Amino acid sequence: MMIIGYFADGPWSHRALDKLLSNPEIKIAFICARYDHQDPVLRLKADQSGIPFLVHPNINDEIFLEQIKGYRSDLFVSMSFNQIFRKRTIETPPMGAINCHAGKLPFYRVRNILNWALINDEKEFGVTVHYVDEGIDTGDIIRQECFPITDQDDYNTLLERTYRACADLLAQSVEELRRGKAKRLSQQDFHPLGSYCSARGPGDERLNWNQPSRQVFNFVRAICPPGPSARCYLGSYEIKVNKVEFLLDAPSYIGIPGAVLAKNEHSFLVKTSDSYVRVLAWEADKKIKVGDRLT
Repeated sequence: MMIIGYFADGPWSHRALDKLLSNPEIKIAFICARYDHQDPVLRLKADQSGIPFLVHPNINDEIFLEQIKGYRSDLFVSMSFNQIFRKRTIETPPMGAINCHAGKLPFYRVRNILNWALINDEKEFGVTVHYVDEGIDTGDIIRQECFPITDQDDYNTLLERTYRACADLLAQSVEELRRGKAKRLSQQDFHPLGSYCSARGPGDERLNWNQPSRQVFNFVRAICPPGPSARCYLGSYEIKVNKVEFLLDAPSYIGIPGAVLAKNEHSFLVKTSDSYVRVLAWEADKKIKVGDRLT
């Protein structure tokens, strides 16, 4: 029987928890949720399963470490948890700690990985289960799987696929660890440096029509709902742009970026730095007309 301490938050962690609970050879000793977002779904699952539900502003605090030592976990598992594990915390269970990351490590470490993958026009995204070390998403890889990105994908579709993939890969990795069959691959064997992504925040949703059409298309789909939506302005009115179509055959020519070129009942065309895109879904308090300029 493997005993796990589960540090988790959000839909990523819900499906993974269900899979772990379905394994009769695994026991969840406790669930530790984010302190600033005490996930009600995780709390309910904990209550239904008779699992202690914990929160703490600093999981590396001496008092908290003494508390969780009493659960005698073999392994700590992190799934969408927002605190950094320090050395003493990592070394508390005999098997250390592992994390499931929605990125193709050693690339796309840290935050908002799916958004950045779309912004960068990647043709695939990855999910990686890795050991936790003192860096951020730098530990040895246990399992990794990659999935294609097509022009029909956006932030929402990638999220749904990632929820399932994270649950599957995490459950598989834990079972391999339990049986002593898990691989351990250094990230430097894939690339000597890798890459890091900064967190996105307020203001980063501003849409720049002075970019090429492909970049506008990627930016809009990268932060569409359930993200914050790409934003631009018509005078003092904010416009939320939720979906645009990249028109492969649109001609390249010089014009005024942000100009509304044509419209019908269901869409309108906006000039970009090289050609134009078709806006298919938007939210606006002011009617948009041909000749308007979006900034």
